[in-house]
Amino acid sequence: MKLVRPLRFLAVLISVLGISSVLSVAVTTQNFSESYPVVVCPPTLDGLGSQISLSSKKTPYQKLQNRSIKTARVKVLRLPVKKDSLVITSEGVTPVVWQSKSGVWAGGAVCVGPASSQWFVGGAADVTTRGRLIIVNSGLGDAEVDVETYTENGKQPLRTEKVSSKSYIVIRIDSLAPGDKRVAVHVAPRSGRINAFMIDEQGKGLKALGGDLVNAAVAVSKNVVIPAIPNQNSKNKPALPHTLRVLAPGDVDASITVEVLSGDGVFVPVGLNARSISAGIVTEFKLDPKITSKVMAVRITSTEPVVAAVKSTTVASGRKDFVWSTAAPELVRLTMAITGLDPAISFAGENINVALNVTLTNGKVVQQSIKGSDFAKWRIPENARSFTITKVGQGTYAGALVSSVNGYGYFPIAAGSVLTKIEVPDSNIRVLNP
Repeated sequence: MKLVRPLRFLAVLISVLGISSVLSVAVTTQNFSESYPVVVCPPTLDGLGSQISLSSKKTPYQKLQNRSIKTARVKVLRLPVKKDSLVITSEGVTPVVWQSKSGVWAGGAVCVGPASSQWFVGGAADVTTRGRLIIVNSGLGDAEVDVETYTENGKQPLRTEKVSSKSYIVIRIDSLAPGDKRVAVHVAPRSGRINAFMIDEQGKGLKALGGDLVNAAVAVSKNVVIPAIPNQNSKNKPALPHTLRVLAPGDVDASITVEVLSGDGVFVPVGLNARSISAGIVTEFKLDPKITSKVMAVRITSTEPVVAAVKSTTVASGRKDFVWSTAAPELVRLTMAITGLDPAISFAGENINVALNVTLTNGKVVQQSIKGSDFAKWRIPENARSFTITKVGQGTYAGALVSSVNGYGYFPIAAGSVLTKIEVPDSNIRVLNP
């Protein structure tokens, strides 16, 4: 009897040690590394000028074709770029590039991280075009990229391009579909760290007809919102014209309904309710809204995934220009640098409820709240260098319009890169001693 109790204790102890050893094998720890991918801004082609808006003078950057991994600090809040594409470590702040051709046109675009898909709705391939598609490979290895082109005559033959590491290529748009007037381009990399940008510039002989940077949509969708479209009008003159360009790239025809949203209310233009469009054909409709609002938005509901954009004729500094207002993704919390731009921002959504912090160039922070139904607009305070969206409801979209001495431009309010999480392997002594 004296040995029973010690034996029971010993049996329990052995059981506990056995269970703990099993659990120690089953339980593992995981470590993660979180970071924002660097963003890429387009190169400055011959005859153009570029400035990149930044939120900090300490932002690291390097030129795309610099083989060294060393970076430099920008030292300014608006960085002029003479030629090369720039790779910027913006750490969650989205830079905006503003490009212009002196006295002819201007346009804005968001500097973005690597993309697996980009849709460009804009441009032409007829005799008036001087447009270019720029494909940038910021990776250390060579890349292959598929370029799919759609026009009013259907889908064009697939074109595959090779882009060397840390370099870019320029493709004339008229080489993608010679003679066609309505163009939509899909850039899909097979390999590589790829970004693409499009410039739509038009002219007739020696006469310039304006130009713009065409911002990309990342995917097709059954619900497309274009949140900021300029609607320049006056009491004695009709509003300058708009053209809606739509593509359903799938194999099935789509039925679309188009709503115009503005300070004057929401309505469906005549002929754009349940309007059928053919699959694979780039289709255009004239927009002639009878509204007094200087800015409007368009919401498209479709039975099949589509991409779309609106081309608007504008006047800046007494000269005609045009703007491609493209689709924007649903608004999320983000920070965007807008030094030197002074944009007007439009919001579209059933219930708009957005809170922002605006940082001025002197470091002061101003809080702002925007609320509304269907449509709202807001002007950024002067001397702002960035704004941060701290609160936003679901189903809200935003875009910015900028007027300069050289022309008029648009860019969507969207994050250039999002926080990524990568699992870091753990060293385990059991690997060496199983």
